[in-house]
Amino acid sequence: MAETIVVIVEQREGKLNRVSWETLTAGQALATETGWTLEAAVAGTGIAELANEVAGKKLAKVYAIESPKLDPYTPDAYAAGLKQFIASKQPRLVLMPHTYQVRDFVPKLATAMERTAISDCIGYKKEGDKLLFTRQMFQGKLAADVTFTCDAPWFVTFQNGAFRGDKVESAPAAAQVETVKIEIADDVIRNKPQEVFKEAKQAVDLTQAEIIVSVGRGIKEQKNIELAKQLAEALGGEIAASRPICDSGWLPMDRQIGSSGQTVAPKLYFALGISGAIQHIVGMKGARTIIAVNKDSEAPIFEIADYAVVGNLFDVIPPLIEELKKAKAAT
Repeated sequence: MAETIVVIVEQREGKLNRVSWETLTAGQALATETGWTLEAAVAGTGIAELANEVAGKKLAKVYAIESPKLDPYTPDAYAAGLKQFIASKQPRLVLMPHTYQVRDFVPKLATAMERTAISDCIGYKKEGDKLLFTRQMFQGKLAADVTFTCDAPWFVTFQNGAFRGDKVESAPAAAQVETVKIEIADDVIRNKPQEVFKEAKQAVDLTQAEIIVSVGRGIKEQKNIELAKQLAEALGGEIAASRPICDSGWLPMDRQIGSSGQTVAPKLYFALGISGAIQHIVGMKGARTIIAVNKDSEAPIFEIADYAVVGNLFDVIPPLIEELKKAKAAT
């Protein structure tokens, strides 16, 4: 019997989390290297349409794991439901995006199956018959290659930005979709979810943003953040910051990028007045295109930037905003 990789894609309120496409890219790469069969699964209620969307990618099969107990999300229901599914299919490797939701239930799931999980991976390598998964440690200062010593199934989560979601391969013909009905007992779910909590209206999951304008110490004063907000608005993006800005209360903590904030991988990342400390870089280095503006030509951020602008951001950004506004008005 051929070994199998299953990617558990994540859906939120009937929409696929875009980070799931990155995990599918990882799964396709692993399947090519190992020769194992690649499948995917989506869990929830009334998810046939989502399963069909996933089936358009290069996969052997897609499973729609259905139960009324899976909506709304609870860690108890997801752990119980996925345990049933994985026990019946017996894949060698289970891949998931390292999202807030997965972080919530995967320790419970792995423990319930008497297995371990390697989380927040940024890559993998194959040495002979052994698979090694790379994790960052000590806020990105070191990288460790970790492998499993337990029996399969093995659980792995990949960090946002570790792989390119736009590189996921499509298939000329859709994969077969199989609906899997699971039964979850009433006494399994121990909590009753309320409405999703948000600290404020501006609270945002930056992992879903395609364009981010981020500010650092070089912004100098809180009032100058308005300039970055204008740039973000002109680009149709979100505003973010390095830790010192959020620690000072100039922007909410949910806008922080870095090892102690959010890890993002947008299509475009503007770094304004950010020096590029390792704690910040580990949170945004997966961005597809990085534009850095800093008056210090030796700033570490320039080492990873695709475009480096050495200059005062207060001289560079205002005319850029004007040009963007002109371009928008002309369309």
